[in-house]
Amino acid sequence: MTAGGDFHYDDGESLGLVCTAAPVPRDWPDLRALRFEFSSRGDRVPARLLLPPEGDGPFPVILLQHGIGGSKRADYIESSAGPWARRGAAVATIDFPLHGERASAKLTESLIESLRDTGRTNRAVRILTREFFQQAVVDLRRTVDALEALPVADAERLAYGSFSLGTVVGASFCDVDPRPRAAAFAIGGGGSGPPEFDPAVRVAGFAPRPSLYLNTTRDEVFSRESALALFEGAGEPKQQLWFEGAHAELPGAALKAMWCFFDTHLGIS
Repeated sequence: MTAGGDFHYDDGESLGLVCTAAPVPRDWPDLRALRFEFSSRGDRVPARLLLPPEGDGPFPVILLQHGIGGSKRADYIESSAGPWARRGAAVATIDFPLHGERASAKLTESLIESLRDTGRTNRAVRILTREFFQQAVVDLRRTVDALEALPVADAERLAYGSFSLGTVVGASFCDVDPRPRAAAFAIGGGGSGPPEFDPAVRVAGFAPRPSLYLNTTRDEVFSRESALALFEGAGEPKQQLWFEGAHAELPGAALKAMWCFFDTHLGIS
C-alpha cells in the first residue's frame, strides 16, 4: 500500500493502461497526441499527452490540471499546452473526477456548489467533496505511475502546473507525492475545499522543491488574502507573481512565466 494518509492507494492495483492516438488541438496541428486511460481505485481515468512535433523522447513532462468545470481539453489548457509541447515538453492532463468525460449532471453540479460555497452545503455534499479530493489526488499519483510506463515520457523530469481547482487539489498531490520536481500554481488560494485539505496547509510539504504562484489582482474567486495565505504557507524556494485581471483573465505573460519556470527546473530546451 503506497503511503500518503488520506491519499494512499494500492500500488498493486493493475494500471490497465490503454494508449491510442488522439486528436491534436486545432491551433497546433503539427503536434502529436496520445490518449491514455488507466485504473485508479477502481475508476477509469481518461488522460491526454501532447507531444512535440518530432522525436521519440523521452520528453520531460508537465502535468497540467484544469479548473472547476473544466476538462483536459479546456481552452486555457490548449493555449498553454500547445506552445509548451512545441518547445519540447510532453504535457499530460487528466479529467478530474466529475469533470470532462467523467461528468455527472447531478453530482458535478453539487460538487461545484460545494467548492464555491462550502458553508452552505449539506452533509451529503460535504462528503461528496471530500471523496472528490481523495480520488483526485490519487488519480494524479496514478497518472505519474502511468507516465512512468510510457517510453515517450521522462517521468523522472516531471513538474506540476495548474489553474484554480487544479491548484487547490494540486497542493495536496504535491505534498504527498515526491516525484514532481517543481510546481507552478496559478489562480488559487488557501481556505478552499474541506479544511483538512486546505492548500495553504498542504503546500508546505512540497518544500524544498521550488514553487511558483501566479495570481490576478481582481480575482473574484480567490481574494488577495487567500492567495497570500497559500504563498505564505509554502516553504522556500518560492516566488509569487501578480498580474492585472480577473480570475479568468490570466494573461499570456503569466503563461510565459510558467514556461520559463518549467524550463529552468526541467532543462527542457
